[in-house]
Amino acid sequence: MGSGFDIMAFMPFIFIFGVFYFLLIRPQQQKMKKHNIMLSNLRRGDRVVTNGGLIGTISKIVSDSEVQLELTDDVRVRHVRAMIAEVLTKDPASTVGTASTTVTPSNQSVASQKKSESLKNKGSRKVAVNRSMRKAKV
Repeated sequence: MGSGFDIMAFMPFIFIFGVFYFLLIRPQQQKMKKHNIMLSNLRRGDRVVTNGGLIGTISKIVSDSEVQLELTDDVRVRHVRAMIAEVLTKDPASTVGTASTTVTPSNQSVASQKKSESLKNKGSRKVAVNRSMRKAKV
């Protein structure tokens, strides 16, 4: 019972650091790495979303830290490259010979459009059935 060093006293701290590393620090590092790769692969013609929510097309790479976004016809803004959140679609001309990772929200909207069309068709059938029943009852 002397005043020696006891490793068991530090085991809870080591365990807590391990949990924080695997649950918080490591995933954040991987996310930053993917974001930096995405930023380095930006090309002219890519359709992007900024952290502020603006959607535009890259019209010019100004420098390593800035890009020029075209929001609509004849509306161009300079934007900090690091503040681009995601790439919606890649320019097909700039990805010749490379594997492109395109994130297209239109795939989701196509499925939702089909679903809404099928619901509209079901609704119109019900109306047609109800109208025919009214005519038969009257």
